[in-house]
Amino acid sequence: MITHILTVLIVGYILFELIEHVLFPLVWSFVIRNRKSLCGNEGMLGKMVEVRSWQDGEGRVLVDGELWNAASDDHLQPGDRAIVQRVDGLVLKIASSKSDGGFHA
Repeated sequence: MITHILTVLIVGYILFELIEHVLFPLVWSFVIRNRKSLCGNEGMLGKMVEVRSWQDGEGRVLVDGELWNAASDDHLQPGDRAIVQRVDGLVLKIASSKSDGGFHA
């Protein structure tokens, strides 16, 4: 009787450890894989920015409460909204977003 209880406890313990250290990390890695990055260059792409100052295709924009240098081929003026297309060093390459009704940065 005691050996049967010990066997069940040992098998239960081994199953618990396998689930905790193998199954959960595998499932978690598949869940995280499909998420968009929240930091770095990838996290900036597609963000809405507000133009603060603009002159000759360059200026300063506000994104997530921070001022960034930006460049664009579009004609922009302070108060316009734009979308981050790519990050080139510390300069955001942006495109005008005339169709957007509000600021979502």
